[in-house]
Amino acid sequence: MAKYERAFAGDFDTVLEKLHDGVLNGSASASYEDGSDYRAGDFRCAVRVYERYSWTGGNRVSMNLTLAGRGRDLFLSAITSGGSQAMFFKVNTFGEEAFLDTIRKTADRL
Repeated sequence: MAKYERAFAGDFDTVLEKLHDGVLNGSASASYEDGSDYRAGDFRCAVRVYERYSWTGGNRVSMNLTLAGRGRDLFLSAITSGGSQAMFFKVNTFGEEAFLDTIRKTADRL
């Protein structure tokens, strides 16, 4: 498992769209699996689940992206999982880190 979190300011819809595009354009095998949106007053929360094939690990890796915000104050949490090949402990998590890098690169440009 790998995790990236960041608080920053921005337009919720614009940031969500850029993150979504960054994930899908960052890997040829990336796919959008499902999502959920919640709004209460000026609070918003969007959850997105992505998946991709990890060439280095020979398996599939998933990433959960959560964007929460009130006005222009935003918080992003992205967590990857599924990249290990071992049964009882984590080995070869390169695929998880590489998938998470698509979010890091996109978020750093915001």
